[in-house]
This record gives sequence, C-alpha cells and structure tokens, in this order.
Amino acid sequence: MPVTVRTFTSSGDAAAALSSDRSARYLGGGTLVMRALNEGDISISTIVRASDHALSRIEATGSRVTIGAGVTFARILAERDLAFLHAPARSIGGPAVRNMGTVGGNLFAPNPYGDFTVALLALDAMVSVQGGLGSRDIPIEEFLQGRERQTGTLVLSISCQKPGQTDAFRYRKIARIKPKGGSVITLAAHLPVNGNRIVGARIALGSMAPTQIRARAAERALEGRSLDAATISAAAAAAAEGTAPGDNALGSAWYRREIVGVHLRRLLSGQE
Repeated sequence: MPVTVRTFTSSGDAAAALSSDRSARYLGGGTLVMRALNEGDISISTIVRASDHALSRIEATGSRVTIGAGVTFARILAERDLAFLHAPARSIGGPAVRNMGTVGGNLFAPNPYGDFTVALLALDAMVSVQGGLGSRDIPIEEFLQGRERQTGTLVLSISCQKPGQTDAFRYRKIARIKPKGGSVITLAAHLPVNGNRIVGARIALGSMAPTQIRARAAERALEGRSLDAATISAAAAAAAEGTAPGDNALGSAWYRREIVGVHLRRLLSGQE
C-alpha cells in the first residue's frame, strides 16, 4: 500500500492533518512509526511531519522545565540543566536510537520500552497536546491511561518541575542487555523532603502493567516518613501491589512481581 508523506511548517497544521485522518501517524524520530511501516502495518496510509522549531525547543530556566516533543535523547544528554534526566535518557537504546528517538515518541512506546516516560511519570509531568479539541495540557498519568485514544492528537511538549535536591529523583532500569535492551522493569522515584519527612512521594514503574503506572501502595508507605530502613522495607514490600505485569521473552509476570520490591529497595537505599 502506498504511503503519503505530508510535511507542514506549523505544528497546528500538522495537528489538524492528524485529527482529520484516522490512518495518519506523526513521524518524529521514526523509531516507532518506521518500524510499524517496515513490518507491514496497513493501518498507516499517511505520514505527517512538521518543521516547527517549537517542537525541538527546551526551556529550562527557573524551577520548571519544558521540553519540546521533538527533542531527542542525545539532546537531553547535552543539556547541563537537564542533568536529572540524563540517567533515563542514557538508558534509551544505543547512540543511533538516542540520536533519533524523541521525548514525545517515547510516550507511545509499548512495553518493554518507554523508559523515559517512567521518569516523566515520577516527576508528575504535564503533556501539552493539540488536536481536534484544540490545545490542552493533560497530566501525564491521564494521558497514559488514554494513550490508545491519542492517535489523532499531536504532542507539542512535556513539562515538569526540577527536583529540589539532587537525590530527590532516582531512576533504575533492569535490562538483560545493557544499555540498549528492552526493560525487564524500570523504576523512578521522586521524593521531595520537608523537614526530613517525605512530602509528595511518587514512584513510577515500567513493564509492570500495560502502560507505565504509579506504585501507589509504595507511595503511601513513604509519605510523611523519613527515608530510613523501616520505611524503605515497607515501600519495597508494597511495590507489587496493584501491578499487572505481562509475560514476554525478557521475563515472566511472576518474575517481575518477585524482583520489583528488591530493586525498589536498592533504588531507595542508593545502592548501585
């Protein structure tokens, strides 16, 4: 089946083209869309592109960061102001993938991929999109829950608060092949502290459900407490609660449930 490529200078025009054609897909870095085309996905008949520079813009002044959906992981690694995102960016594939793969595209990556999105979920990011209903900002958790319904919208940018302290944000990816392998599990934690007590704990998990999820039981075990051995043990014991991992070549659902608490304990304890 022939595929039509449409290129626009405006992200608004690209979003309009996406929302008016159910068979259209947006091409950013191509790590997802080109794979689908190469594997013979006949549901795609139109490729939409945009040369709008706003999609590759980074604003990292002050306490909030806004990252254009077209920003690559290689670009993230080159930005000193985004040092807290270097570990998740570095965990994405090898150099060729990081040079092409984009922050916006990662939001749509299926298991066992989408590791950068785990970090964004822990950081309570907002996703700015444009589609048939106009432009709007969506909390990332809500976006992910309705991800399958987002094919007609264009992601413009993702924004989040910078962690207040260096050790307030932590990230860990477990893979069979490092660094480019698919994830067995991925974990990210944002642990803001006020007076030695954790306030607003967020734990995010990848490959523990059909999409990235929060480990709410583990968050409750941490909230309002000091990050001591007893608190870490309680959070680790609750890590698998509410998860629904699947089986694949990288690991079984049983295995993922068994190890998620072990690796959360290591993450919270600062172990390598």
